Amino acid sequence: MTNRRNFLKNSTLATAALGLGLPQFSFAMKAADPPFKISLAEWSVNRLIFGKKLDHLDFPLETKKHGIHAVEYVNQFFMDKAQDKAYLKEMNTRCQNEDITQVLIMVDREGMLGAKSESDRIQAVENHKKWIEAAKFLGCHTVRVNGYSDIAWSDNPADAAEASKLVSDGIRKVCEFAEPHGIHIVIENHGGFSSNAKWLAETIRNADHPLAGTLPDFGNFRIATVDDKAVSYDSYRGVDELMPLATGVSLKPRVWDDAGNESELDYERMMKLVLSHDYHGYVGIEHGTQDREWESIVEIREILESLQKSL
Repeated sequence: MTNRRNFLKNSTLATAALGLGLPQFSFAMKAADPPFKISLAEWSVNRLIFGKKLDHLDFPLETKKHGIHAVEYVNQFFMDKAQDKAYLKEMNTRCQNEDITQVLIMVDREGMLGAKSESDRIQAVENHKKWIEAAKFLGCHTVRVNGYSDIAWSDNPADAAEASKLVSDGIRKVCEFAEPHGIHIVIENHGGFSSNAKWLAETIRNADHPLAGTLPDFGNFRIATVDDKAVSYDSYRGVDELMPLATGVSLKPRVWDDAGNESELDYERMMKLVLSHDYHGYVGIEHGTQDREWESIVEIREILESLQKSL
């Protein structure tokens, strides 16, 4: 399996990438750097934003106040601002003034890239384009999309194969648009077929584009619910299978096994697994306990900082 982060290490491919305008950011670790970096996903404070207790524009500074210097945006919180250059410029200004890195945008509610209807897939691709342009303007290196299809999840291999084919087609088209912008397009395990790591890895490989990758989420391996019981995929195995294609990682403090059981994350075990794939990029905290969002975020940050020193 090709390691996405090693794509540009090959000199021939690197030359081709430069010609295509592909991104040249690196996941390599310098001697003085920690083994991984820490960022905060905006969804961690979704209740505060939906409840009007926190404004999207203030999210980066609040993140910095709590000891994290990199942010991952959710498009739902500035849904009508993707093409508002004045608004995006204000986002840039606030982050630049505080030396805050804008890592990626998580994009939802823009249509199914794996829709059965070709016209619907094309429209979904069109809907995502403005977010790629916004990511470029903000200096983000990645846009996270969803690998959804209107083929409902089932354990039927034929359904899984057809959904994979459709999603591969959709994400490839998004990547083709993203290419001149130098933006990576990644699918997160986010329910349904996409929470089966084997399915997701195969879907990305079949998209056959160097900008197509994954965003492994430690806690999102619940595939479906059948007869009131969770159908799930082992989180540790799933992350292991997705990391060769990853350009980011999302941390939730709960994980799944293959039998539908949820348990607490073994931070050290998981981070050793992540690092074993030569990944030294951002680990995005995506968790906020209700009514104590920032406190719980800081608790996870401190665990990660401890692991930065010990691993």
